[in-house]
Amino acid sequence: MYRKGKLYFRYGTMGSAKTALLLTTAYNFEERGIEYLCMKPVIDTREAKNVIRSRIGIERECRWIYHDTNLYDLVKDIYRETGKVIEWFLVDEAQFLTEAQVDQLSRVVDDFGSNVVCYGLRTDFKTHLFEGSRRLFEIADTIDEIKSTCNCGHKTIVNARIDANGDFVEEGAQVEIGGDDRYVAVCRKCWRNKRIEQSSRGTLPFFDEETACETDNMEKTIEKL
Repeated sequence: MYRKGKLYFRYGTMGSAKTALLLTTAYNFEERGIEYLCMKPVIDTREAKNVIRSRIGIERECRWIYHDTNLYDLVKDIYRETGKVIEWFLVDEAQFLTEAQVDQLSRVVDDFGSNVVCYGLRTDFKTHLFEGSRRLFEIADTIDEIKSTCNCGHKTIVNARIDANGDFVEEGAQVEIGGDDRYVAVCRKCWRNKRIEQSSRGTLPFFDEETACETDNMEKTIEKL
């Protein structure tokens, strides 16, 4: 194969319109007659069928990627069956890919000359890199950030997990599928301040004995006056 392809990683926080961008790209390819295939890890169980759906309401069918799917073999089988090389692969929720699967996608780029665009999160609710994201940062040809804004006006960085009261959750499994009811994207400063606020709740104020005595003496003086 003498075609030149690239491995792209486009990342952003939750709510940054990553999926909408993927679906818009797929629509443009379809309008121009460009061969493409949408894919998505099956770990995202919010959908009962194999679709990629954006929060703004648009959707498109996709091919599931299972934990043991060999993506290089998958593309090779498609080529054998159709005799065509797919020009573009669009992968949603790429943070859930395994390291091996990212490597397999890089082989698809190098051997078939296809372009692979991976859309996903950079880090989890504890600000730690996902396995798939880490590998994409290591070997992707092009890395782009899809930016969004925190309520305070700063750029969002953290995908904070929240409970029913809106408090940040700091413990739990790395993967827990959910939408606006479970996650909120915030900047690092707001994430830190909220955690400090939560940790200080229920803490008794520090009792300063010397200050208390001075206050008591002052009150007695006032009574004499």
